[in-house]
Amino acid sequence: MPDLKSIPDDIKWRLAADCAARLPALYDVAFRKVLGEKYDEIEREIWIELSFRAVAIIKDLGLPVKNAHDLAESMRTVMIILFGPDYKSETIDVSEEGSVILIRRCPFIDTGYECGAKGEQTFPRCMALTLTMANALNKEYFARYVRSMCTGDRQCEIKVSLEKKSDTMESGNKKKR
Repeated sequence: MPDLKSIPDDIKWRLAADCAARLPALYDVAFRKVLGEKYDEIEREIWIELSFRAVAIIKDLGLPVKNAHDLAESMRTVMIILFGPDYKSETIDVSEEGSVILIRRCPFIDTGYECGAKGEQTFPRCMALTLTMANALNKEYFARYVRSMCTGDRQCEIKVSLEKKSDTMESGNKKKR
């Protein structure tokens, strides 16, 4: 019988990531039948909680989050750590105040389809994780999806940018002077 230490770490990581990527789709297929629409609400809460774990990992590793580039790159790094080496992505800076995370391959999509889950059910998971994580790491920045593979786009594009404060007041929509 082979010793666990004889299995290379990259193979163990790939196998663990593959199992982890299948779990959301398997839960979806099993529990959606019983819970119906309530399943989405419950699952969103789970992914929001996972975002707080991702934030803790970023902080524990001392990854930078002070500007758009650092924030996007740190988010991308933790996504690779959590979701495995099949998560293929890069960060592109579009300005001093904005960066884009491009995701070219996502293990949740591949394994989700294999397990019978639909892409449109995958998107809310990722969105809950990503948007919550960005805001929790740096309140001055926000993230938004520009494109999503789950909804049929060729790649995901997540824009991370400085939150612009509105120059209108909430009450009466009057301009500040």
